[in-house]
Amino acid sequence: PLAATMMTNSPRKGTKYAVDFNVQQAINALYMAELGDILNDKEISFRYKRHYFSLKTRINNLMWNEEHGLYFDIDKSERQLPVKTIASFWPLLAELPNEARFEKMLAHLTNPETFGTENPFPTLAADEEEFSEKGMGFRGSVYPPFTFMVIKGLEKYGAYELARECAIRHLYYMLDTLHPEGRDKGTVWEAYAPRKDGPAQWPGKKDFPRSLFVTYTALSTISLMIENVLGLYVSLPRKTVDWIVPTLEIMGIENLSLKRNMITILSNKSGRGWEIRLESEKLYYFTIDILREKKKTLPIPSGKCSMLIDKL
Repeated sequence: PLAATMMTNSPRKGTKYAVDFNVQQAINALYMAELGDILNDKEISFRYKRHYFSLKTRINNLMWNEEHGLYFDIDKSERQLPVKTIASFWPLLAELPNEARFEKMLAHLTNPETFGTENPFPTLAADEEEFSEKGMGFRGSVYPPFTFMVIKGLEKYGAYELARECAIRHLYYMLDTLHPEGRDKGTVWEAYAPRKDGPAQWPGKKDFPRSLFVTYTALSTISLMIENVLGLYVSLPRKTVDWIVPTLEIMGIENLSLKRNMITILSNKSGRGWEIRLESEKLYYFTIDILREKKKTLPIPSGKCSMLIDKL
């Protein structure tokens, strides 16, 4: 039911089987299967892979709408309810659509008349009748964790450049609200307006949006900064760091925790050219992918070291 989605006032009347809730079960099954692989437990892996593919088949058959190019909720009679909400993009994270379907969904994310608003991505498409420029809860507000979800879904299909662009746009809107002009004190909010600076509004709704809302807002924002703006992807189980270098500029991170190992990775331009400086307390493995042109994996020992990008 719609209550399970937590999208309280989203205009999804008649929903019996919510697309986001069902896709989230597929995501759970997918990751449980991966845990089974890590633990070398074939029984767990097989059980959850079977569950995942069963859900994938049913969601693709029942919830995909070819005309609209999106996944929709269905009612108790399994009829689709074609209201374009942010919930339609959860299937990207579960890797449910094929490439052709992904391209149709991508068209919505880049269309300013639907989900490609200045601050990506609104919880209700901008061309829906009940969309509000003010946000009004789930009728147009931009919620950081939903934007995070879509960006991570784009990554699943290799759309790293668009993912980074959307992350930067979203973070700039948050930054402008955090440091407003004048004497007003800035903060982080639960939800933001889709087409202008500032928090979302819901006249008559007390305590919306909540200020200094650091639970999921802070977590999603920090992740976007590290992973999509800087391009650093950390795996704690494998003790590895992958750096997809999006552009050659001065950037990096200091004192990043890698499972009881504090590391620093910085890029800078010296007299010898572009240089990467690394510092670590313990050995770890570092994969660098420079502008999608050069890729190399190196063991990084404890201590300090540096490397020239031109020499890789």
